[in-house]
Amino acid sequence: MRVLRTPDARFDGLTDFPYRPNYLGVDDTSGGALRLHYLDEGPAATNTILCMHGEPTWSYLYRHMIPVFVKAGHRVVAPDLVGFGRSDKPVERSDYTYQHHVDWMADALEQLDLQDITLVCQDWGGLIGLRLLAAMPHRFARLVVANTALPTGDQPMGRAFESWRSYSQETPEFRAGRIVSGGTVSKLSEAEIAAYDAPFPDASYQAGAREFPMLVPDRPDDPASEPNRAAWQVLRRLQLPVLTAFGAEDKVMAGGEIAFQREMPGAAGQPHVILERAGHFLQEDVGPELAAIINQFIAAN
Repeated sequence: MRVLRTPDARFDGLTDFPYRPNYLGVDDTSGGALRLHYLDEGPAATNTILCMHGEPTWSYLYRHMIPVFVKAGHRVVAPDLVGFGRSDKPVERSDYTYQHHVDWMADALEQLDLQDITLVCQDWGGLIGLRLLAAMPHRFARLVVANTALPTGDQPMGRAFESWRSYSQETPEFRAGRIVSGGTVSKLSEAEIAAYDAPFPDASYQAGAREFPMLVPDRPDDPASEPNRAAWQVLRRLQLPVLTAFGAEDKVMAGGEIAFQREMPGAAGQPHVILERAGHFLQEDVGPELAAIINQFIAAN
């Protein structure tokens, strides 16, 4: 597996991002190891909020939420998925599969030995994080579902997703910062846009970002469809508390909260919320507000 590593200098002086990097090696599934980056803030001897990002972001996405969590006494672990942020970036698109992403993150969770986890997952953070929850439910205590899904390919993904996937494959330049800004209501500053571009010095670093949209199961016989169906069977039996928090202006994930509220027993009676003035990347639009809601959810459960 050929791998690129973004130079550290690309991450110097990022706005509102004083966090120290942490690294571990995960099995690359082909006889080697990949360096995976994660943030680890707050007291270690406490429950953990695991913040999972998606496409095409990285742990920078949670920079405004981490202080709110830490002030409430929580430990926060925010990994960069392989192919994103400070984590290693395999060069070939074929190296990125849904199962590989699940396996890489499962290895990381086991090495960190996280317990009593509150999973906060958005976008691909949910597609991967929910599979982790189903595979190792003993590690998780609560679930916050934010603008994400666990598709099986049995239902169409919708026109907005199809438009996004076509754009992701056809655009000559994949500009992560502009994509993130386009998925927010508040819009990003030039410095914030540059921070989302930082992991990708050139197109050769973007294999994972380009491939992610193609890995979403969109037909019943997709390679990930059956594993996701099996995961849903586990999720439907879990009793852990579930909170949905979706952005009102997210066109791609509109209505996605209903499946979790209907199918997961722990969602019953929880104060689910649709956040106004929030788009797909609601961490950017209403990060501190969302973090406060999650703190309340943890305290009540």
